[in-house]
Amino acid sequence: MESIFDLAALEAEIAELQTKTSSPDLWTDAQAANYALKRLARLRDRVEPFLSLQKTERDIAELRELLDSEPNPEMERELDEMAERFLADIADLELKTLLSGEHDDRGAVVEISAGAGGTEACDWAEILFRMLSRWSQNKGYSLEVLNETPGDVTGYRSASMLISGESAYGYLKSENGVHRLVRISPYDANARRHTSFARIEVLPEIEESEVAVAPEDLKVETLRAGGAGGQHVNKTESAVRITHLPTGITVSCQNERSQHKNRAHAMTVLLARLKELEQAQSEQRARELKGEVPPAEWGRQIRSYVLQPYTMVKDHRTGHETGNAQAVLNGELDEFLEAFLRQKPAKDVFIE
Repeated sequence: MESIFDLAALEAEIAELQTKTSSPDLWTDAQAANYALKRLARLRDRVEPFLSLQKTERDIAELRELLDSEPNPEMERELDEMAERFLADIADLELKTLLSGEHDDRGAVVEISAGAGGTEACDWAEILFRMLSRWSQNKGYSLEVLNETPGDVTGYRSASMLISGESAYGYLKSENGVHRLVRISPYDANARRHTSFARIEVLPEIEESEVAVAPEDLKVETLRAGGAGGQHVNKTESAVRITHLPTGITVSCQNERSQHKNRAHAMTVLLARLKELEQAQSEQRARELKGEVPPAEWGRQIRSYVLQPYTMVKDHRTGHETGNAQAVLNGELDEFLEAFLRQKPAKDVFIE
């Protein structure tokens, strides 16, 4: 347990934060104060399960000693059950300790874009949207659709959603990248096999206080929504497009009837993109200082889903695979997410 959970380091950080948050000058910097309080709460939430496991371990040891001196078949069964639950709880805690990134405990902004493949790719984007929706539902997370751009025939050219729940981003960051589908096309009269691509991008949910955005840096436009949606959506200027002038990042939202809600959704995506850009620039600078040159390729799949002539889903980074492709497409992703979290690769491995 000690090898997977550095209790001393966490307790030291908790003590430091407790000193900081009890200072009378705490709220001179509201942003720093909020961060410190949230960080303290998260650390306490991580330490408490570990302390509970330590107590269970002592209880098991004491019961074992008692049974060694006074055998009792019924208590033996109870001890076996305690031990099984204890090992399962350790495995669960170990997985949670892997979600230790800066933003891993947050909600996730997920964007899905159709790639090469035309109608097939738009259909594939919708299948991925459904897969992640089912996964979030199975985990008990809430999901809010931020934007949808339908394909010309079917599916989505692009779609985005906000998945809210503890560690949603920490789990879903493994889905970042290009996903490839191989199947007999339902849109091909000759029933030929097609290969389609779609890209999933996962960003952490960011609060406005975490990113400095000056009002004069934003260009906010309202326009009529396009595509399906009914008379109200299409005949009123409820859609919102926001451009961050210093970076040129543009986001739009038209899903809601309310212009206010569309603006809020667009800001959610914009903040996530600005934070991502800030982090990317920092990492790029670090690589430059180390003399490293990162690859510039975009179209490299991280996972392949094959439905014909056989069924298989394989993650090219971890090597994890399953023959039950339909279960994966129905949202059973945990094995792939866990395999990604548990790996410690020297570098990313992709199949071109």
